[in-house]
Amino acid sequence: MQNDVRIIGRKSEQELLQEYYDSNRSEFIALYGRRRVGKTFLIREALGAGFVFYASGILDGTGAVQLANFNQEIANYGGKDLAPAKNWNEAFYNLNTLLTMSKKKEKKVVFLDEAPWMNTPKSGFLSALDHFWNRFASMRKDVLLIICGSAASWIIDHVVNNTGGLHNRLTGEICLQAFTLQECEAYYRAKGIDIPRYQVAEAYMIFGGIPYYMDFFKAKFSLAQNVDDIFFKENAPLRNEYTNLFRSLFRNAEGHIRVIEALASRNYGKSRDEIIAATGIAEGGGLSKILDELKTSGFIREYRAFGKKKKDRLYQLIDPFTLFCLRFGSQQEAYSEDFWLRFCTTPAHAAWAGYAFEILCLQHVPQIRKALGISGVLTGVFAWKSKIHDPGAQIDLVLERGDQVINLCEMKYASSEYTIDKAYDQNLRNKRSAFLAETGTRKSAQTTMITTYGLRKNVYQAGIPFEVHLDDLFM
Repeated sequence: MQNDVRIIGRKSEQELLQEYYDSNRSEFIALYGRRRVGKTFLIREALGAGFVFYASGILDGTGAVQLANFNQEIANYGGKDLAPAKNWNEAFYNLNTLLTMSKKKEKKVVFLDEAPWMNTPKSGFLSALDHFWNRFASMRKDVLLIICGSAASWIIDHVVNNTGGLHNRLTGEICLQAFTLQECEAYYRAKGIDIPRYQVAEAYMIFGGIPYYMDFFKAKFSLAQNVDDIFFKENAPLRNEYTNLFRSLFRNAEGHIRVIEALASRNYGKSRDEIIAATGIAEGGGLSKILDELKTSGFIREYRAFGKKKKDRLYQLIDPFTLFCLRFGSQQEAYSEDFWLRFCTTPAHAAWAGYAFEILCLQHVPQIRKALGISGVLTGVFAWKSKIHDPGAQIDLVLERGDQVINLCEMKYASSEYTIDKAYDQNLRNKRSAFLAETGTRKSAQTTMITTYGLRKNVYQAGIPFEVHLDDLFM
């Protein structure tokens, strides 16, 4: 396995791939994650030197197109003399012949990228893949078969949780997540882009930790200029990304988009019944599948309010780029090409950033726990909204710890130290009192401030027992 310094982060994933590559048996690995998260790049950079075969499915390609493309790759990798396959069974038989012909002594890497697109209706792709692994590859000791796709739900449903011939055949799986703030910072540095952590955070609040989006950044531009150049200019590379995003991930994506847009209408999220009412998708109309697919792909989170039963689940849109597109994308035509450069100094920007920072924090709960010194403490993650004492009061992040402490997290994004004044201090006290009264908890509930640059020292700041700063989120 090659060790390429071009790979930023992904330490645990690289270690797993190395283990699979070095093992004394054949391995069958499923790799999945949302579009543009860097799945193909990771495998090419980490294992490219070991490729014996690589093929990628073609978006919206017919069965004939997919098979023709596979045949061409067979020829490209040394199978020019093999008769072009007329079906997937023949295609995988040719692949087995390639493996037999290979003189490579180390693991022979077979990478099937965007496999969900290869699996066209009634094509027989899955049964042929099943036969190839069970009859040929698994009987050897030198094959590393990796099946990959942005349609994470397809990989999980048809490969990971397959109930047919592939049942329990996988020897490993990797769900590739978006970059963390720490990985984003390392990525910008590797590109020669020198921006402070405050701006790394704002870039995350817009584009998420998606490497493909970040790759459009130019070192000569400020953050605001980069946002305009990447999203708002007439021919900006991500100007139409939202339109293409869900279509590339899900077949019949209309329902997914309806759910996403319904969830975007309320920061706190919606219950299942509220989603049904907002979208018109019936309980038996595939809603469970849509929610599972959106959750698996990282667009939404499923959680429950503190003190509620497991059945009282809520769903919240937490993908930064999707939220950004829904907030600003529909009005792109009305915006100037330097919109963000003008917008970033307005009060409206501060209002947007406040909620976007909360989403950033929800994406970095492990880092918050580490900053609080509770990484090794069993911790439940909840939210809470008052229904009795103060109907407008809510806490978007509640950490219920196994050591009998509850952190009531308040998240504030500011360009300097955040000042707690008398009114906000009273608000915090009222919110904590309402939480204690309505939940009836006997645990110690402590207000926890998560801010960019910390709290300005004053008489009110002194009463805050826990603080987490932006730098802590880069750990």
